[in-house]
Amino acid sequence: MIIIEASTTQTAHMAPENDPIVKSAPVSGRRLLTMTDSDGWAAALTSFGIGGRLDWHTHDSEQILYITEGRGIVAIKEKEYVVTPGMLVYIPAGEVHWHGACEDSSMTHLNIQKA
Repeated sequence: MIIIEASTTQTAHMAPENDPIVKSAPVSGRRLLTMTDSDGWAAALTSFGIGGRLDWHTHDSEQILYITEGRGIVAIKEKEYVVTPGMLVYIPAGEVHWHGACEDSSMTHLNIQKA
């Protein structure tokens, strides 16, 4: 069993110049669970400032996003979906997508993946 208290984890601020999938700042993340500590699972709390978002990207494994605060967008090539607190998004492995805050709101989500 692993128990992690969020207050003991560091927040990392991500910017386009030092993170290849950050499209526009401000984006920050707090790694809650690492793949090395948990047999391949990872979890992070990611916060997007107003208009902050990631660029188009894919993952080798499925991804689950649980929206905790604000209003954001999760997009695939064919469509953009507006997401709000309490919504859960399942993204299949290999699906090209991006996610981030709306232009007039911030957004935070919990991200869970198995590598």
